[in-house]
Amino acid sequence: MPINRIQFQPGLSLAAFLRDYGEQAQCEAALVKARWPNGFVCERCQCTRYSPTHNGRRLWQCKDCGYQSSSIVGSVMEHTKLPLTTWFLAMYFLTQSKNGISALALKRHLGVSYPSAWLMRHKLMQVMFEREQGTVLSGRIEIDDAFLGGEQPGRHGRGGNKVPFVAAVETDLKGRPQIVRFDRVDNHGIKAIQHWARHAIAPQSLVLSDGWPGFGQLSSLVQCHEPHITGHGPKAAQHPEFHWVNTLLSNLKTSLAGTFHAFEFKKYGHRYLAEFAYRFNRRNNLKTMLPRLIHAAIASKPHPLRTLRLPDPPC
Repeated sequence: MPINRIQFQPGLSLAAFLRDYGEQAQCEAALVKARWPNGFVCERCQCTRYSPTHNGRRLWQCKDCGYQSSSIVGSVMEHTKLPLTTWFLAMYFLTQSKNGISALALKRHLGVSYPSAWLMRHKLMQVMFEREQGTVLSGRIEIDDAFLGGEQPGRHGRGGNKVPFVAAVETDLKGRPQIVRFDRVDNHGIKAIQHWARHAIAPQSLVLSDGWPGFGQLSSLVQCHEPHITGHGPKAAQHPEFHWVNTLLSNLKTSLAGTFHAFEFKKYGHRYLAEFAYRFNRRNNLKTMLPRLIHAAIASKPHPLRTLRLPDPPC
């Protein structure tokens, strides 16, 4: 069997990471480059002239309006008391671990408290979630309805107390997976699926779905919709038209079950789904995944604990 090029790519080794980001000054320089790739620009007046200053952290003071800016102000790392090296190491573990890393494991690796590890992890997961919301699938797309969560005693029927979401995989002409989306939805009804499809799928697409009635109106939103009656049970998951969406759903559930013992699906499920999709969609070049997350973290707005605790409304 030939070696899978993606699975056996070198990635970013821990030694290489420590060489490039092992010191506070290196992390600061990486953030400055990501924030101002062409040199300092004041966020308030767009002036490019500044004076260096310091208040415990390096600051850039605009010479026109006097506004003081740091490399992390206005970003997801704003007001952090942790060293930048700790943030960068957390981003390294999140991007280079195929199945992710739990907050408990992150706590032990970073040497911080569990609340700090949990908060840092969810802030970075929120960055990934926001990045994935701009992904639009096109071409040939396999879609399926799925659920997160376990069974609730005394309740029966489709879904039970589980959280519904939609899985969609864009494949190339050779049938290989390119991009995936996992999105929470209010339910798997026609209106919810239509609302999801309008911002997740390009109109010029071929969409393949099973016979679930919620997918019935996709023909009005895409160029071609092919429903396939797959039935139920294990044989339905082996249908050749849905090979990759079923494979990735299986990988997702295995990853979540193996890495995270429990989390609140209704409150935080969207972030865990987006984290898996974020890594999969950038799997072709593991070395660049960390720099890309650094840029995304700088571009993201601050996310205090009170907002991270709020459940994200389904799309």
